[in-house]
Amino acid sequence: MSDDLVMLRPVLEDDLPMLEQFLMDPEATGEFQWHGWSDPGRWRRSWAQNGLLSDDGGQLMVVTGADRLGFVAWRKVVTSRNSYCWNTGIQLLPKARGRGVGTQAQRLLVQNLFAHTPVVRIEAATETGNIAEQRALEKSGFTSEGVLRSLTFREGQWRDVVRYSVLRDDTASADAPGRLDSPPATLKPAG
Repeated sequence: MSDDLVMLRPVLEDDLPMLEQFLMDPEATGEFQWHGWSDPGRWRRSWAQNGLLSDDGGQLMVVTGADRLGFVAWRKVVTSRNSYCWNTGIQLLPKARGRGVGTQAQRLLVQNLFAHTPVVRIEAATETGNIAEQRALEKSGFTSEGVLRSLTFREGQWRDVVRYSVLRDDTASADAPGRLDSPPATLKPAG
């Protein structure tokens, strides 16, 4: 992995084999994200339909220079008849984990979603055992809201998750803990 800045960019057709790896390779996916084999063609079908970017969510590649490291994703969660928030997630290749890439990528995604959509809330969740992701979310400006019991099924067991959120006001206040004013990361247009 190079020492370049972490960037987000739209998914290109050449990225699809790497995305398919997350659906077919438990080692690439990692302990907390492997939920069994899945339809590898789903990425290609969605990419052909909308480039993995829609009004209801999307995926962006996490890269440093030419090095593909994984992706971030978001989906619309309707919270009432006239409002919604985003629920976000991240998946990184093993070579990118434990280096601060996830923190930077999630911070960038939050900045992008607040800059280009009217939402006031972005949320994320991770299993209670995934301490590394909990730290990355907190460093990205998210606040823990509590534990949801038996929310996700993995490896034959129901698992508890920690729910996190970041509000638009959290990112605007210079005094807010975990504010999103940290440097080196950029959102890169497709090209």
